[in-house]
Amino acid sequence: MFAALTGLGLSTAAGLNAYIPLLLVGVLARVTDAVRLPHEYAWLSDTWVLAIIAVLLVAEFVLDKVPVVDHVNDLIQTAVRPASGGVVFSATAAAAKVDNSAWMADHPAVGWILGIAVALAVHLLKAGARPVVNATTAGVGAPVVSTVEDVGSIGMSLIAIFLPVLVVVALAVLAFVAWRVLRRVRRFREARRARAASPPI
Repeated sequence: MFAALTGLGLSTAAGLNAYIPLLLVGVLARVTDAVRLPHEYAWLSDTWVLAIIAVLLVAEFVLDKVPVVDHVNDLIQTAVRPASGGVVFSATAAAAKVDNSAWMADHPAVGWILGIAVALAVHLLKAGARPVVNATTAGVGAPVVSTVEDVGSIGMSLIAIFLPVLVVVALAVLAFVAWRVLRRVRRFREARRARAASPPI
């Protein structure tokens, strides 16, 4: 149960930023006992892998805060974030074998599927809302929103690893925020359609 909550929280974090949960899982598996990766996922704590993830994280951190560039980055991340979600979910689900979780051991594909689906859903929400933020704030909101997303990804990752029982609460808060964002996006698009349909003066 806790392995599923951990995977769910990490894949949600991956939907916001592909590299933060990967880096945290890898570093914690390397230097602490908080994350114990099984042999097939040991590569995630390799020095070179962590270095590459760190470089990609820095690039993501910068690109995601530049208006217009952030939209291009989101298009590229449409493949990367779901893949990251699948990895972190399945890695933590596989780690549950160490804790003798029979269900996770018997259904290894479930972690991949759920991780990809959750990360993709979060990513699509993020990618759909960002153009609205840029348009309504003349691009000023991009770095602010991106920073909030990064902090949210770090927070969700830490909760998922250290307090997985709170993942449900964090997801409820995220669902509420997503509902508010979707309402704003819908209103923005309706207003734009109305302006386009109105005859010029």
